[in-house]
Amino acid sequence: MKLGAFSISLAVKDIKASKAFYESLGFSVFAGDMEKNYLILKNEETLIGLFQGMFENNILTFNPGWDQSANPLQNFNDVRTIQKHLKSKNIQLEHEADESTTGPASFVVLDPDGNAILIDQHI
Repeated sequence: MKLGAFSISLAVKDIKASKAFYESLGFSVFAGDMEKNYLILKNEETLIGLFQGMFENNILTFNPGWDQSANPLQNFNDVRTIQKHLKSKNIQLEHEADESTTGPASFVVLDPDGNAILIDQHI
C-alpha cells in the first residue's frame, strides 16, 4: 500500500512559540499560512504540521500522490482504494471519502490506541 508523504500534524496552543521551537531544531517553514493558524515545517525529509485551533489532538497524516516535498507522484494508491482496502479488513472509519468521486479526498481512521490517522489526498 502506497500512502505517500508522511507528516505529523500537531495541535498547538501557540503557533508562534511552536514555530520558534521547531526552527531551533533545524526545521524551516515549507508551506502554510501563519495568519490562518497553520504551518508546515520541514527538516530534510521530515515534515511537521503546526495547527492552532483546528483540532484537539495530534494526527498522523499521509498524503497519497505526494512525495515528501509535495511533488506529485505518477504511481500511487488513490485515497478511495486505500479506504476500500481498510474496509475489506473490517477496519472502522471515523470519516469516509466519497467513493463515487475522483481527485482530492480524505478519510480518518483511529488506531487501536485512539490515535487519529488522516489519509489526505490533494491531487
